[in-house]
Amino acid sequence: MKCFPSSADEFLSGQILLINKPLGWSSFDVVKKIKNLIRTKYKLKKIKVGHSGTLDPLATGLLIICTGKFTKRISEIQEQKKTYTGIISLGGTTPSYDLETVVNNNYKTKHITEKLIRNTTKKFLGEINQTPPIFSALKKDGERLYKKARRGEKVELKSRKVTIHQFNIISCMKLNVHFEIKCSKGTYIRSIANDFGVELNSGGYLSKLCRTDIGNYNITKSIDINTFKELLNK
Repeated sequence: MKCFPSSADEFLSGQILLINKPLGWSSFDVVKKIKNLIRTKYKLKKIKVGHSGTLDPLATGLLIICTGKFTKRISEIQEQKKTYTGIISLGGTTPSYDLETVVNNNYKTKHITEKLIRNTTKKFLGEINQTPPIFSALKKDGERLYKKARRGEKVELKSRKVTIHQFNIISCMKLNVHFEIKCSKGTYIRSIANDFGVELNSGGYLSKLCRTDIGNYNITKSIDINTFKELLNK
């Protein structure tokens, strides 16, 4: 977003907006808010607005919003590599693989060392098979999986291939592993957190996540929703 759009025609002809998604918002919440702000500002009956890659409500970071004719570019942007930073907490597991649900199992961690943690990342590099978490927006039988999960339904999920280009450990603070991961489309970082705990025989869940990059788009160029509203109404 080299300069902020200043007319309805610019939004309708197509814009790429880099938004820093706040904690607690779904990606759809952001799309809905942006769409309503543009429609209200320019008194539009309709305008196409979409995002190019879901972030969970408990995740923050870069969300690319496409408007107007640029919504046709969403699939192209989705194919690009993504980079995340976050924290994997060891010693327990949760059904959702993050903090959406409470810890349901605890494990011993005395055997965990920083060397073991760093060596374990090597098992996740390259093309791997990954099973998505049941608490996800994927659909089965026409319904979002997280709805089935919240009802306690058991669903058999198939693994799929994803690619982990980089898995760097930034620091290890007791049982909190700070990491950076660069990966392909369709990768669930929550599943990596859970699988990482399995490999360490200590349990693990995602306690923090931020998306910093999508292809050449970086979070440093993004704006929050309040700033978008202010620029829109100038």
